[in-house]
Amino acid sequence: MLGAATKRSAAEEGKPTMSERPAGVTSTGPATKAGRGAKTIEARDVNLFYGDFHAVEDVTMTIAPNKVTALIGSSGCGKTTFLRSLNRMHELTPGARVEGHVSLDGEDVYAKGVDPVEVRRLIGMVFQQPNPFPTMSIYDNVAAGLNLNSRRVPKAQKDAVVERSLRGANLWEEVKDRLDKPGSGLSGGQQQRLCIARAIAVEPEVLLMDEPCSALDPLATLAIEDLIAELKNRYTIVIVTHNMQQAARASDVTAFFNLDATGKPGHLVEVGATNEIFTNPTEKQTEDYVSGRFG
Repeated sequence: MLGAATKRSAAEEGKPTMSERPAGVTSTGPATKAGRGAKTIEARDVNLFYGDFHAVEDVTMTIAPNKVTALIGSSGCGKTTFLRSLNRMHELTPGARVEGHVSLDGEDVYAKGVDPVEVRRLIGMVFQQPNPFPTMSIYDNVAAGLNLNSRRVPKAQKDAVVERSLRGANLWEEVKDRLDKPGSGLSGGQQQRLCIARAIAVEPEVLLMDEPCSALDPLATLAIEDLIAELKNRYTIVIVTHNMQQAARASDVTAFFNLDATGKPGHLVEVGATNEIFTNPTEKQTEDYVSGRFG
């Protein structure tokens, strides 16, 4: 175990652990049509390494459910590295390791016996570049997660999940008559919404988004931001962005990360309500960054 939990584990309390949850069931009951329901993420004393390189130092923060939390800061300050640690993608990099504690509604995601694949299903990820599977149809792109995470799913049930997910990503009306066409044939903004549909098809509890609009034009960006505002009613959302206007528009909470010139690892400087961070931050570093004095 890389970090010590601050609460009793689910196994100690007699509850099913992440690795024991059957598909479609959470600790609070069966999955609903609207999804599993947003969950709280707690990061406590999180330190992230690439081999001997200390990339992120001592991050402690709570990520609230049904809110959009934006991670901002200059390049190299550890925003994406921290984001990837929340669903155990950081450890996929050779030599990478995590110290500290990350929990999903009190359950340590790094605890011994927890399946990292299950963690990544419950805490989904949308990447910077739209990445639909190029050889798959629109339909099969959305259903891909079901095929990987579940036993055989009846065709009628799969059809319903695909339609529900595409509707959830505000894409159904645009693609319903060409579900058999390649997902790679969609526009950039549509491809990103297809990737969001693929992520929510497996009914996650959290959505992580790593600069999801950086490769999109302004109209597609606004469409994704509108979608994020809708999705937060069902999910906990964490978004990395370099766009200060986007953070101000799309998030409820903003966390500012910084990388000091002294060589200190990337670290969390301040976290708070977005309107406070942008109008009345506590730390001068934050004020300098959001006002454009550096970064």
